[in-house]
Amino acid sequence: MKKKASLDVITIAVSKGRVFEESLSLLAALGITVPEEDLDGRKLLLSTSRPGVRLLIIRSRDVPTYVQYGVAELGIVGKDVLMEFNGDGIYEPVDLGIAKCRLMVAVAEDGTENRRRMRVATKYVRSTQRHFAQKGQQVELIKLYGSMELAPVLGLADCIVDLVATGNTLKANGLVPVEHISDISCRLIVNKAAMKIKSDTLKSLIEQFKQAVKK
Repeated sequence: MKKKASLDVITIAVSKGRVFEESLSLLAALGITVPEEDLDGRKLLLSTSRPGVRLLIIRSRDVPTYVQYGVAELGIVGKDVLMEFNGDGIYEPVDLGIAKCRLMVAVAEDGTENRRRMRVATKYVRSTQRHFAQKGQQVELIKLYGSMELAPVLGLADCIVDLVATGNTLKANGLVPVEHISDISCRLIVNKAAMKIKSDTLKSLIEQFKQAVKK
């Protein structure tokens, strides 16, 4: 009986921070809400108002992995993370249209390129490689995990590839966006194996997400 009950539980992995916050109204449209006291960020596995549905709040880069291995049947994560994900076993059926931004190349306003082979600082290595390869341009990639804007200013790199929402952070650090790589928004992802085992439940949830996005 315990094993059968576990098959009825659907876990939705959601990225921490902005994605989780912007997901709340969308989830509420599906009757999925969490107690107010659980919104402080300390509790990571949350029960919800919808029977048989729970939320797993984790780092964005871990969401596809948890879904790939079936720990979570569904996930809500940015397209930028999926573009970097080197795995299999997931579908991407719905663009949720939240946490929108752009993946851009940015340079210093007064910068000049002195090197034959341009240095690019980014944490989006796969996406950056694809972008410059499509242009037939060889670059030297420098992987950074934060404070990307400092790299051109301090001479570490000629440009950066990073997410841009308003552009205010770039402007404050003397950078300007010069190339658009991709529009980014959050996607609903689903475990392929779970789609066979829990087909009716997951198809229903996916359709409800689609309808919520249209409203």
